[in-house]
Amino acid sequence: MKKKIHFEVLERKVLLRIFDVAFVLVALYLIGGILHLGYLQAPTTQLPYAIVLALYINILGTVFEMYDLQVASNQFRVIKSSILTASVSVLFYMLTPVLSPEFYTQRLQILFFYGVVVFALLLWRILYVKFLASSRFVQNVILVCDRNQLEELVLGLEQSDPHYRILAYVNCDGPNEKALETNHFVENIAIADLVSFTEANVIYEIVIATQNPEEITVELYHQLLYLLESGTTIREYTQVYEYKMQRIPMHFITRDFYKFFPFSRSNSNQLYLMNVKIMEILISLIGLFCGALLLPFILLANAFWNRGPLFYTQERVGENGSIFHILKLRSMVENAEKGGAVFSTRNDNRITPFGRFLRKTRIDEIPQFINILKGDMGIIGPRPERPFFVKEISEIMPFYEIRHVVKPGITGWAQVNYSYGESIEDSLVKLQYDLYYIKRRSIFLDINITIKTISTVLFYRGQ
Repeated sequence: MKKKIHFEVLERKVLLRIFDVAFVLVALYLIGGILHLGYLQAPTTQLPYAIVLALYINILGTVFEMYDLQVASNQFRVIKSSILTASVSVLFYMLTPVLSPEFYTQRLQILFFYGVVVFALLLWRILYVKFLASSRFVQNVILVCDRNQLEELVLGLEQSDPHYRILAYVNCDGPNEKALETNHFVENIAIADLVSFTEANVIYEIVIATQNPEEITVELYHQLLYLLESGTTIREYTQVYEYKMQRIPMHFITRDFYKFFPFSRSNSNQLYLMNVKIMEILISLIGLFCGALLLPFILLANAFWNRGPLFYTQERVGENGSIFHILKLRSMVENAEKGGAVFSTRNDNRITPFGRFLRKTRIDEIPQFINILKGDMGIIGPRPERPFFVKEISEIMPFYEIRHVVKPGITGWAQVNYSYGESIEDSLVKLQYDLYYIKRRSIFLDINITIKTISTVLFYRGQ
């Protein structure tokens, strides 16, 4: 059975990162050589210069969402990201002392350097959209699931990866029924036709999503075993979901949760926790210093557009369920909850004009650095929720309080991936992200969250 060329999510991101740098360095070498411009060729002849430029492209490319596959597959969005990444990378590179060439006085060479970097990034990304992001690289998938699960499974998996396509499903809970139509046709195939359909359509993998093992009949088992021996990949849905969505599928896990949820070793790694604590203290001190510089302007704006107290405190649930008082800059009208506690909504009319600016820029959270220095919070972790909502949500979601095994944070995996929660349903989605962080907590994930937080602020996506 001939396999189609395809790339996994991680492989595509690595491919993008490598070729971003490769295209830039090759273009600088060729054009610098042709035009005899030494400043352009410097990164291709001096390893430290090449490393610095590569780091800037990769780090700033992450900030400007160059490695978001949804952005990378969209020609118009990736042009914007490429230009921003090239512009800021060149600026940082030219201003880096010692590890980059001495700032060149000839403006023409600097202009050529910038133009080549922009051109190389755009050329590679347009080639990626035209060829590597085309339909020929789509991963065709078959689901084994109940009919009532189908729509949720298809929409969830396909939205997470633009190259992942559910082509057909095997219905486990009864006879063949009418197929589902989403953005394409999802065919309902009989168990007896599974092998022939797989061979005829070059299937990338089969995903077992049924929650009842008894629905895997003897006939289906033999079909799957034959395909497995023939080289077809067969995976369980929760593994695929976690890998693609980067969150824990709580709605698919039973009360035997701890069998499926190995907590990250970083949660008890004293060296990791000590490094995190040191960084939190340093960042908090820097944050409070920046806040002090902004305070006169904030006070002035608050007097005109917020009118009332600048600060407010509120009870929140912290690590191990302890209660603490969070400190924030007020962004709502006074007595905003005189009718009782309610979720804040995206266009909440209780938020003042200046308060909306504070939320979007995350300036309202600067006082929380005091909570970090006191030990109530960390920089990264699940957002601390109010006791009233914790009690309400925990009655519906038995696993909700697991998020309290780590300190809450100013930012977190849920905040950078799912920016707003207006309901219990939204809280479930954010819980899935929080548990993913607790499960996979590491220095690399912390760095990823930090970079994504910068993107959130830069693109004005705060709450």
